[in-house]
Amino acid sequence: MKFLLLQLKEAFAFATQSLVVNKLRTVLSLFGVTIGIFSIIFVLSIVDSMEADMKEGLSVMGSDLLFIQKWPMGPEKDGGEYEWWNYWQRRQPSKEDLNLLKADLKSFSVATIQVRASKTVEHENNSLEGVGFLGVGYDYIQAIDLKIEKGRYFSQMECDGGRPVALIGYSLAEQLFGAEYPVGQDIKIQGQKAEVIGVMAKEGSSLFGGERDLSVYVPYEYAQRFASDVDDVTLLIKAKKDVDVDVLKGDVMSVFRGIRGIRPTEDNDFSVIDSSMISDMVNSIVGVFNVAGMFIGIFAILVGAFSIANIMFVSVKERTNIIGIQKALGAKRYFILSQFLFESILLCLVGGIMGLLLVWGVLSLLNSVTEFHFFLPFSRIMLGITVSLVVGIVAGFIPALRAANLKPVDAIRSAG
Repeated sequence: MKFLLLQLKEAFAFATQSLVVNKLRTVLSLFGVTIGIFSIIFVLSIVDSMEADMKEGLSVMGSDLLFIQKWPMGPEKDGGEYEWWNYWQRRQPSKEDLNLLKADLKSFSVATIQVRASKTVEHENNSLEGVGFLGVGYDYIQAIDLKIEKGRYFSQMECDGGRPVALIGYSLAEQLFGAEYPVGQDIKIQGQKAEVIGVMAKEGSSLFGGERDLSVYVPYEYAQRFASDVDDVTLLIKAKKDVDVDVLKGDVMSVFRGIRGIRPTEDNDFSVIDSSMISDMVNSIVGVFNVAGMFIGIFAILVGAFSIANIMFVSVKERTNIIGIQKALGAKRYFILSQFLFESILLCLVGGIMGLLLVWGVLSLLNSVTEFHFFLPFSRIMLGITVSLVVGIVAGFIPALRAANLKPVDAIRSAG
């Protein structure tokens, strides 16, 4: 056993020496593997970052929340088309619908309303167009996790009376007020004055929920002043602690069909969306990106593997004389095989590590120029190293086997 280990150590030394001597060839070989590992790990890391961001954004809603709205997330019938022309004819949910739902529904803990639009917001000489405008009920903060950094949330009296008060996002406060303290000051929303009573904590760039930094929240009754151009109303229903969300969904469907006067044979004229539907959508998006990433990465890795295999065949050709001498002196087949296999594996591992370092560098650069958080998961690091190891074995095995099967006399004559 000790003798075998010594021979393997010597084979590894031969492989390392060959890589050091042939610097240009080594660099060119590393380049192919580096690009391959970079391609697959970079794409998968981007997908992992997107998935983590989307799940974090969805976490503010919880898994026990339902949304009743006019538009569905996709076709309401499996395999069907997205019949937008039918959905467009539906009427929006209303405050009256919400009150009737609360009166008949027993399995909810919170039921509130949200209207959404896009408005121009001003403060003195500063003005921003296309700001997210949301009119919400008093119970909204119990359904959606809003983190308030300065000031406070709306009171029951302010919501019921439709008082002109506003809760603004972190970035909106910065752009409108600069270094000034915004709480207590006035803004204009589409020309209508409102007092800022709170500023939300910074969320940063996000695929879900990041728009809050550039949003303004007002009481629902106050938002009715802008009702003429608001066409996005949602009812939010949160389940009781001991009620399963599927049970709540069934109850909501039944009660709301009754409120709308829908006959048993008629289709719904509303959509009920739960967090699992949103998660499924997120998972499908992530799945598409993962497949695309794997396809790009596998193609790049194949190119790198062929590059390594070609270089190894060249290496065997150049060292045929040395192989012949080693075998003439009694070197075993596994000793010759391990030389070239170690060389191939070492090439791929070094190339893979360089690719991982390149991924880390590019992700760090992206983090420095964007607010979105990109990261390189440990699982992807291990995947990169594993792929490099496998490619090294696969790409180097045939050249190594060819070298190991050379006959001493033929190898020496061929080199001569």
